Amino acid sequence: MKNRFIPVLLFAASTSMFAEDKYINPADTTKAVDIEEVVVIASPKETGKLRELPSSVSLISQKQMQAHHVTSLKDASVLSPNFYMPDYGSKLTSAIYIRGIGSRMNTPAIGLYVDNIPYLDKSAFDFNFYDIERIDILRGPQGTLYGRNTMGGLVKVNTRSPFTYNGTDVKLGYATKNNSRTASLSHYHRVSDRFAFSVGGYYEGSDGFFRNSYTGKKIDKLEAGGGRARAIWLPKDNMKLDFSISYDYSDEGGYPYFYSGPVKGYEQANEQYKDYEGKISYNQDCTYRRGLLNTGLNFEIQSDKFIFNAVTGYQNLSDRMFMDQDFLPMNIYTLEQRQKLNSLTEEITFKSKNNRRWQWVNGASAFYQSLKTSSPVGFMEEGVSSLIEDNMNRVFSMIKASNPRAPKMTMDVLNNTLMMNNDFSTPSLSTALFHQSTFNDIFVEGLSFTAGLRLEYEKQWMRYDASSSIDFDFNVEVSPTMKFPMKNLNAAPRIAGKTGTDYWQLLPKFALKYDLSKSSNIYASVTKGYRSGGYNIQMFSDLIQKEMQTAMTGAIVNGVPNIQGLPANMVPVVQNMINTNVPAAKEIDVKGTTLYKPEYSWNFEVGSHFDLFNGKVKADVAAFLMNTHDQQIVKFVESGLGRIMVNAGKSRSIGAEAAFIAAITKSLNFNVNYGYTYSTFRKYDGGINRAGVEIDYTGNYVPFVPKHTLAIGGDYTFFLNDNALKNITIGANYTGAGNIYWSESNDQSQDFVGSLNGYLSLGFKNLKVDFWGRNLTDKKYTTFYFESMNRGFEQYNKPIQFGVDLKYHF
Repeated sequence: MKNRFIPVLLFAASTSMFAEDKYINPADTTKAVDIEEVVVIASPKETGKLRELPSSVSLISQKQMQAHHVTSLKDASVLSPNFYMPDYGSKLTSAIYIRGIGSRMNTPAIGLYVDNIPYLDKSAFDFNFYDIERIDILRGPQGTLYGRNTMGGLVKVNTRSPFTYNGTDVKLGYATKNNSRTASLSHYHRVSDRFAFSVGGYYEGSDGFFRNSYTGKKIDKLEAGGGRARAIWLPKDNMKLDFSISYDYSDEGGYPYFYSGPVKGYEQANEQYKDYEGKISYNQDCTYRRGLLNTGLNFEIQSDKFIFNAVTGYQNLSDRMFMDQDFLPMNIYTLEQRQKLNSLTEEITFKSKNNRRWQWVNGASAFYQSLKTSSPVGFMEEGVSSLIEDNMNRVFSMIKASNPRAPKMTMDVLNNTLMMNNDFSTPSLSTALFHQSTFNDIFVEGLSFTAGLRLEYEKQWMRYDASSSIDFDFNVEVSPTMKFPMKNLNAAPRIAGKTGTDYWQLLPKFALKYDLSKSSNIYASVTKGYRSGGYNIQMFSDLIQKEMQTAMTGAIVNGVPNIQGLPANMVPVVQNMINTNVPAAKEIDVKGTTLYKPEYSWNFEVGSHFDLFNGKVKADVAAFLMNTHDQQIVKFVESGLGRIMVNAGKSRSIGAEAAFIAAITKSLNFNVNYGYTYSTFRKYDGGINRAGVEIDYTGNYVPFVPKHTLAIGGDYTFFLNDNALKNITIGANYTGAGNIYWSESNDQSQDFVGSLNGYLSLGFKNLKVDFWGRNLTDKKYTTFYFESMNRGFEQYNKPIQFGVDLKYHF
């Protein structure tokens, strides 16, 4: 049998090592480098190079990551048109937005694969990039091949292969402002033509950028570390086993939210906090701690006609988030959330090989995810009095005002603190079958047609147990001479049970492509994607408060016979009086209240990939129209205690994007990435607000989506004959995003703004030294804004920063 792996791997090794060493002896070429050719990365699903497919795609090379000092996926934001991944305060909240599609909570709207292993939960999206070779960003729905939660696009992260790169790398880094320290050690070793392995680890530390004015401490400290091992074995000429395992641990402060003042109409109620405006002033530390284990095995067999892949993945995530939810030096309430996630995934594919006229892929996938969440809400003294006791007494006052004959009722809570316990198990299961065919040279040479379909089934469960316990005194005053005090009452509400839902999905794809030349094409495509629905577990704090009302009423009625001095014949009279005037809570429909539906999108796109001026310029342009149905929107629950997801209506995103990479001369390189997204609500059903007014934001911009994204940069390399110093590269880039609206009402926004960055690189024989600077003009702007309890809070970008990175290759 012919050797089908070894020649390819040896060729890839030579080209990749050549590319890596180009800062020592750069290639004598003025062509824009095609990183798909330089670094061979196999995909179990795609049947050709990404730039040859009828899809909008960005390939981010290691050189680009080094130039922009990309150490995580958040740093790669705006390096791809219409791709935006902001910093919302911690690794827990890792939202990605592409073409108006994104999510700040619950399931992601953008998929992530690392070495062909899917990451199902976006809490795992933010990790260190110390050994990353390339990032591929596919924009637009990828549901046919990749299924759920890829309705906005897909990010594929590829680590370095020990077959294509050998040696030992030592990296050290330091940066100002936050006293950032980084270090990593990686070893790549090809033992033989049939076996290679790599092993490495990293450390990352930071003292933080932002200081809490109330405590005097930095709020966003970070300590993180981890490691990765990978082994590739070729037991036969046509067989490959690729195993990887990684672990990341991080312990960070977070949520550097500055108090921006009260919302309009609530200035007088917040006068006491005026001195804290423009400051971070929590009186409790906000933290996030996460342990993340990922492991996977890719088994591949090749024949003359097809390639078989079976990719098995396992992920374990365990984390804890603690947040001072009032964000001021107040003692109202806190939220602690602990997650324990285990997921097992399996993807099996058969795809064609050496078949030019008909390229096809068949596949089946399945996953099971177990997620257990504990999220107790703790009310402190001010919270107990203002949010529970005052609210209940306000209801009693309204009853008295509307019915003067009703008795005067008051309640005194005896607890200084109150805990609402919330424990959930939300497992999910999914299976799918998919097929995609591409027919080449139909009717005329160079014209191809692609059609695909995915059938997917998903089942979700929720087991819930929410409870609390409150001690209180209750007083009923019928007249000045008829007072009925009830002492030391207790109510212990509890909501427990289980529910479930399931649904089927059909995800089609159609595309036409015409090859203008070997490396240039134009295309048009129609694709569908969807994002999973789920359950709003944060709503249970509200539900248990409503259930508390029923439990308290029962405790009051049952306590009437114990009122000292009350005649026996008056017991039923007082009980009836209380039952008549204390508002009864409605029976809670847990599933109907907490469930939100899946979100769907149809993407219509035309685009092209060009190689121009004899390969000196690579250009990718596209225009799209994306319609989204059952739009999922994040909003605060009625009480303000947490956020929930709701299906608000429909939206439409219209936009365009362009990316250019140019090798103008041997020394001079230039690149531009620009994206435009006009994303608005076609229909928004927000229900009725507290004032009884219907909420309708139809025509408003979809929040958190940047209207423009821009990255423009270039570098110039001086080649030297000195035996020690081989070359010097000077580069600069500008990255920006905006306008961004922070809510559906569009009353708060951030204009387009960006930062200027630069770097100086010195290339020696085995040593590379990078000096870099970020936000060189020290521009200040808002990266996140929200309102809670009638107060506004915002997070700012990071200030000017300088750093140096050293890399030594043995």
